[in-house]
Amino acid sequence: MIDRSAARPDTQRAVLTLALALVAALYASVGQAGGTGYLAVMGIAGIDPAVMKPTALALNVLVAAIATFHFWRAGRFSWRSFYPFGVLGFPFSLIGGAINLPAHVYYPVVGALLLAASGQMMRAALAGAMPELAPRNPPFVPALLVGACIGLLSGITGTGGGIFLAPVILMTRWVEMRRAVAVTAAYNLLNSAAALAGSYATLNRLPAALPLWLLVTAIGATAGAIVGSRHVPERPMRLLLALILLAAALKMLLA
Repeated sequence: MIDRSAARPDTQRAVLTLALALVAALYASVGQAGGTGYLAVMGIAGIDPAVMKPTALALNVLVAAIATFHFWRAGRFSWRSFYPFGVLGFPFSLIGGAINLPAHVYYPVVGALLLAASGQMMRAALAGAMPELAPRNPPFVPALLVGACIGLLSGITGTGGGIFLAPVILMTRWVEMRRAVAVTAAYNLLNSAAALAGSYATLNRLPAALPLWLLVTAIGATAGAIVGSRHVPERPMRLLLALILLAAALKMLLA
């Protein structure tokens, strides 16, 4: 007789692994690393916050590195457009990474952030195309403050912060569209690495399945970047992501 109860955890782990790969592909298709998506998937799976945060950051570092390399190769990365956000973003992410919220606080905070990210993604999907700007650089002091605030928030929650930085720089039109995605990818990479270093106290909680998850998210991110940039319209991808984030936000807020 087959022991179905013993097989169930293996099935759940397989579904979680595939879900993480899908999230990486979806986010990469619209130029994001996927931190909020990984948190959403792990939140739905009921994983402990002490595991969720460093795991999401580790996956974010890998996917953001792939995206940053891709945009640098394409000639879209501008150091001057990026570094004002990173100067304070890095140390504040490091500080945020060292702050570990208890579960009864972490879940509502992340749920609220997922809800905000869902709304931002929905607005981006429904908004019309913005006219291109001539190449320009963000104002230094405001960019420092934005980078610091988003860095602290992203470090505390385990997101890279790019999904919150992108709407800011696009709404203020500090960076033209061609460079905005590259700036966001590099910001995700820098802040995720800083927050992961800051959360060293929880690194012993990283799951045994992390190497597999890193592999499948790398594959998913690469496939998503290729397909999203060449074959799939951006609007339906953003709408799908918005619905995923909304479902996860409601689950975490109502838990």
